[in-house]
This record gives sequence, structure tokens and C-alpha cells, in this order.
Amino acid sequence: MPIVSKPHRTPSLKKEQANKAWYVVDAEGKTLGRLASEIAHRLRGKHKPTFTPNVDCGDNIIVINAAKVAVTGNKESQKEYFHHSRYPGGMTATSLQNMRVKHPEKILYEAVKGMLPKSKLGAEMLTHFRIFPGSEHNLGSQKPVKLEL
Repeated sequence: MPIVSKPHRTPSLKKEQANKAWYVVDAEGKTLGRLASEIAHRLRGKHKPTFTPNVDCGDNIIVINAAKVAVTGNKESQKEYFHHSRYPGGMTATSLQNMRVKHPEKILYEAVKGMLPKSKLGAEMLTHFRIFPGSEHNLGSQKPVKLEL
């Protein structure tokens, strides 16, 4: 039986071939988990037809109004963030309310970080993610495009 067409090959992208764009996302009123999931999806590059799992081919994301991100249910008072100093008894817990006052950008950062791969590649993807608690950002020279999620 003759071969009708050439064998199909899945394209494997090189790091230099990745087309990275800059996007700005307004987090005001958006639900934390749903927003973090979409951002992680875009940072990873899974929305592109040329997605390659072992290459950083995602876009650069700027988030504004991170302090105004919404949570549902009783998470505002019950959700806690844990940190351990690696000394006995060195665990500290910070509630979402206190985190919103002290480091509002860290709420979204921790959510997205948990949704990315736990490897050097995931750490590299996280460097393409900028968070600003207010409505202003200093990355205007990158000419980011507004993205609705």
C-alpha cells in the first residue's frame, strides 16, 4: 500500500523562536482563583498552537489593581498563608486580610506560583509576571495590550 502523504511531525519550538507579547490585565473585581488560572495558562503558553512543554513560550503579563482582587465565601477571614523558617517552631501564618494590607501583590503571586511547574522552567516563567497593587505600572515602554480575562 503506497503512502499518500508525508509523515506528520509535531513542531518543537526553540527558545529563540518563541513570540512573546506583553499584556496588561486589570484584576479589580475578578475572582482570585479563576484569574490566577488564566494568567498561569498564558504564562505557560498553552493558548498558543506552538506550545512546547519544555520551552518557555508564554507571554509576559502585567497585572494592575491586584489589591482589589475578589475572593468568595469566607476566604477573606479564614484563608491563611504559611511560611516556615526551617527552625523548630518556626512556622508563621498570615491571614488573607493581613496579607491584603501588608503585601497585596503577594496574594496573586502565590496563587499563580502554585499553578506553574515546580522546576527551573516554572521559576523562569514566573519572572515574566509583574504585579502592581494600584492602577499604575511602570512598563509603558513595553507597549502592553489590554487583555480581558
